[in-house]
Amino acid sequence: MMQKLLLILCLCAHPLAHAELPKTELLGTTLPGTVSAALQRVGLPADSVSVYVQALTAQPAQLNPPLLAHQSTIPLNPASTMKLLTSYAGLALLGPGYRWKTEVYTDGSLHNGVLDGNLYLKGFGDPNLMTVDFWRLLNSLRQLGIQEIKGDLIVDNSYFSATKQSLDSFDGDAARAYNAAPSALAINLKAISFRFDSDASHVNITPEPNLPEVKVNNLLKIAKADCANWRNTLSYDVKQTGDTATVTFSGVYAPNCSEKYLELLAIDENNYTLHLFRKLWLELGGSFTGKLRTQNVPSNAIKLMQQDSKTLAQILVDINKWSNNLMARQLLLTIAAEKMGAPATEANGALAVNHWLNSLGLNFNELVIDNGSGLSRIERLSAQHMGELLVSAYYSPVMPELMSSLPILAVDGTLLKRMNGSQLQGRVHLKTGTINGVFTLAGYVLGQHGQRYVVVFMVNHAKAALTKPAQDALLEWVYAQ
Repeated sequence: MMQKLLLILCLCAHPLAHAELPKTELLGTTLPGTVSAALQRVGLPADSVSVYVQALTAQPAQLNPPLLAHQSTIPLNPASTMKLLTSYAGLALLGPGYRWKTEVYTDGSLHNGVLDGNLYLKGFGDPNLMTVDFWRLLNSLRQLGIQEIKGDLIVDNSYFSATKQSLDSFDGDAARAYNAAPSALAINLKAISFRFDSDASHVNITPEPNLPEVKVNNLLKIAKADCANWRNTLSYDVKQTGDTATVTFSGVYAPNCSEKYLELLAIDENNYTLHLFRKLWLELGGSFTGKLRTQNVPSNAIKLMQQDSKTLAQILVDINKWSNNLMARQLLLTIAAEKMGAPATEANGALAVNHWLNSLGLNFNELVIDNGSGLSRIERLSAQHMGELLVSAYYSPVMPELMSSLPILAVDGTLLKRMNGSQLQGRVHLKTGTINGVFTLAGYVLGQHGQRYVVVFMVNHAKAALTKPAQDALLEWVYAQ
């Protein structure tokens, strides 16, 4: 899903030739012939990939040796399959029913609909606080009788420590939504979603939420273009001046393309929160002329209300089926805050996850957790340990919630269009990971005879993006066992 990324990880490798082996033969450490052939067709040596396949049995104590373990102990960048670790840890440590809260306070008094004082919003890391949820919170405030706010809007983000990473540090594109840094109060994942649709003569661009302070400069032209590659036929430029921003779109857009969406960080976090608050509050019949400040809630403030999020099990669907990086990062920080105390840091999140793994007897010495999302150049995990993690999850009480959050092959999420019409359709729950030089998959395959398998495929190589046919060949081989 990410473009123009800078990471290229190359493993020293030597070309290997593998004879075609019978499909039913247990290969141990040797790749199936169909997988080797697919790698050879793109000029990628077999020893540049790591593969781990484990059959699952009725009882974990009855597990046989792995069906296939090819270079599976090498520490590799897992890309977005790292979300599997963060998700399993979150379910185990917080519980499937865990809910995030957002609290509202005031340091003033309310008389005849007028709040004579400041309004405080204290965030606790809700990864799924969207416009509709923010509207519901503000509507509840109106139901308390508040009409006019005479003070300022003050945001308390102290539950998470301040993120020092610059927005453009990963790939140089600070406007892309996946580059958003975590925050204890992150509304709409800090992004504006631009909807594109066209007719024979014009391209319409509609932002959501539609804030008056975010202007759209539409220079797109209608022309013949590949709808499947539509993002590469247009460009954008985001400029913020003061508390307003202008987003300029140029390039071409095909007249027959269906609706498309592009999420961008068009305006800084504080102005986003202020402008959306003002817009929704006025629409609800309130009045507000103050500004936004960031500050901890004072000890003498009065709590007005609390709003809770969806459950973690529900939110995991967005994290995994659509591979949402900011949501995964919010989850890791929530683990840190709940288990190690606030303000949460990613280092403490990693520490809490490692303690939990050790308590399960899973000692992943090569594991490096950066932010828990896989959008990282330094995160590391071996294919074998990713496989062992999935085996552990399968026999855990939270297996149904984790598995149901994963994309289903040729059915939904990031796998909606992969291997459509194949015999594997609907039988594979899989998380994929893709950044430049990294291509991975990890998940569960239901074989043709009802046997379920854990499957992991990892490659860190300049030609990693060319290994999709080899991955598909592996899935087909596992299904046929």
